[in-house]
Amino acid sequence: MKIKAKLISGVGLLFALIILLAAVSVMYINALKRDTGNILVANYNTLEYARNMLLSLEKMTTDAHAVNNFEKQLEKQKTNVTETGEQQVTSKIADHFSDLRRNPADSLLTSLIRQEITELMRLNMQAIERKSSIADATADNAVLWVSVIGTSCFVIAFILLINLPGNIANPIRELTESIKEIANQNYQKRVHFEDHNEFGELAESFNIMAKKLEEYSDSKLDKIIKGKKRIDTLINNMHDPVIGVDECNIVLFANNEALKIAGLKNEQIIGRDINDVAASNDLIRNLITDMTNHELKTYDEKLLKIFADDKESYFEKEIIDINIIPTGEKQPHLIGHVIMLRNITLFKELDLAKTNFIGTVSHEFKTPISSMKMSLQLLENENIGSLNTEQKQLLASITDDTDRLLKITAELLNITQVESGNIKLNVTTTNPFEIVNLAIDATRNLAEQKNIKVEVSVEDNLPDIKADIEKTTWVLINLVSNAIRYSFEDSVVSLNLSQENGTVKFLVKDNGTGISEKYQKKIFDRYFRVPGTQKEGTGLGLAICKEFIEAQGGIIELESELGVGSTFSFALKSSVNN
Repeated sequence: MKIKAKLISGVGLLFALIILLAAVSVMYINALKRDTGNILVANYNTLEYARNMLLSLEKMTTDAHAVNNFEKQLEKQKTNVTETGEQQVTSKIADHFSDLRRNPADSLLTSLIRQEITELMRLNMQAIERKSSIADATADNAVLWVSVIGTSCFVIAFILLINLPGNIANPIRELTESIKEIANQNYQKRVHFEDHNEFGELAESFNIMAKKLEEYSDSKLDKIIKGKKRIDTLINNMHDPVIGVDECNIVLFANNEALKIAGLKNEQIIGRDINDVAASNDLIRNLITDMTNHELKTYDEKLLKIFADDKESYFEKEIIDINIIPTGEKQPHLIGHVIMLRNITLFKELDLAKTNFIGTVSHEFKTPISSMKMSLQLLENENIGSLNTEQKQLLASITDDTDRLLKITAELLNITQVESGNIKLNVTTTNPFEIVNLAIDATRNLAEQKNIKVEVSVEDNLPDIKADIEKTTWVLINLVSNAIRYSFEDSVVSLNLSQENGTVKFLVKDNGTGISEKYQKKIFDRYFRVPGTQKEGTGLGLAICKEFIEAQGGIIELESELGVGSTFSFALKSSVNN
């Protein structure tokens, strides 16, 4: 029999008996209520009326109100006739009472009325005894049936309590133990349930699974070994150095490239603690620096310069943590690390060639462009000759293009310094307000063209700063120029100087179009320009600003909201803290 059918049968029968028990109880309670109600309401009231009439009858000779009281009780009794013979007795009492009212001194009438009242009381007492017997019988039947049904409920519930938990829990317990055996790779474990129910089907499925796992364990081991050899061959033939260690820092593998650049042999590293190897090998010690502090996740992003392939080569290091989630668990477990070195020497050489090319070309461009600008200034001089309107417009256009070329050339020369790592700083103690004045003078014409007012606010008692005045001024000019270019005409650009945590902060705020949040993280990247912008530029200015400020130990930041405006700021340490 299926477990589901057993549960439905047992629990369903118990539920039906409980309902039957409740119905029988309600039925007998109502019957008892009805029987006792008859006794209390009808017979008890008659006895009360009879007793009051007897009392009034005794007082008729002494109490003037006794006759009225007797008559009231008699009227109530006439409306409360319920037993056989009670109507005749009540009528006799009424007739004799009428006669007694006409002849109050007749003692015989008084005696008759007393006898008839006594008979009325006797009839109701007999009725009370009879109805009490009926109520007792009803109560006995109620006790009998409630006991029988309650006992049946108890027996069924007891049978379910004894058998049902065992029928369900014992197979589950046996199946759980078998699953643990399978988890410990004892694939020969089997379970046997003789019942043809859900557990029997589950046991059959479990045995089939265990058999297949046993076959898989026996037949796939050689494939696992072959797969490991394939992976070993792949790792050894990689052109990038790779080293793998387990969770105890024991070296599991190191390919030929790793052995070559480390100057080690296979037996000197495989199977050994990598910390022991690092004690006598500088390269290995450098490689595992971040691995031993992997919780901090502060991997060194600097390039490694290693002598390989008979030349200085450049490598990028990456440490990969190997985590697994064991079967039946939720938290990942660290089981080792893989250290990879990517050879980027070719890219480094190409980048260096590109930087040299940009620097050379920019330097060669700067001289003829400066000569062209000087020639344009001479043409603008009216002492040489006057120009018509169209010639002046052409000359103004050529002058703008020449200025733009000079700016681009200067940015390219600056970026070559940045990329080559040869940023030359001339740091001196400088008044920050002097830098602000230089920036305002340099951008005055640009602001006047758009009728933009540059408002400057400087905090009182502002200290001097340690800075390269030329490069810092270049940064501030770039930020103010950008604020003017991207602001609407007849608007205001704010330039604020303030102290903040031992630094002097330069803040440039505009009310222009703003920068979308998705582009703000890239705004200081080289050659990046916000898509859709119509303003001219190379995308190098802000990248150079960032490099110049950070080279001086400062920070540069952006806050912007699309459609509201942008705020660029940079902070340099004050001379007080140096």
